[in-house]
Amino acid sequence: MLLAMAALFTASVVRESQAPAMGQAGPASQDQSKNSAKASAKTSRRKIPCKTPENASLCYWTHGRLRVYNGNPSGRIWQVGTRLLLGVFNGPSHFPPRTIADDESPELPMNLERAYETDYRNWKRSKADTDYEFPTIFADFEVCVLDPGKQGEMRAVCVESAKNIFAQKSYQ
Repeated sequence: MLLAMAALFTASVVRESQAPAMGQAGPASQDQSKNSAKASAKTSRRKIPCKTPENASLCYWTHGRLRVYNGNPSGRIWQVGTRLLLGVFNGPSHFPPRTIADDESPELPMNLERAYETDYRNWKRSKADTDYEFPTIFADFEVCVLDPGKQGEMRAVCVESAKNIFAQKSYQ
């Protein structure tokens, strides 16, 4: 879990350090902002594809609860109204997982990463006297099945996108 949290914060620091510097507005800075806009549009895409032509027919939308657990995979989605757990992994090209990073810190859509980052910033501002815990996130998830698995077992998926996101904070 600490590894996943470290990866999340490292990713946010990398994004902040790549932001263009704000200086005087001139032709050079306008060109730089145009180039950075193009670069940020490219970086908003997943680095590891989840939905591919090969598995597109296995992708579907579901309403669920995403939580971070101890164990592998650490990210798991419970499909509301069922007994089914979905283990969240990076994508078909990284399944089955070859490294701990593939298990512990799967790539998520940008809006889910932002929900985690926002919750962390709010926790820091609250000066809560508890250790930070990842929030429980309820959302509509578009998941792509990586391994159909067996009846009654956790199914391996990657998360292509999410909408209607609600992060339930665990601090006061």
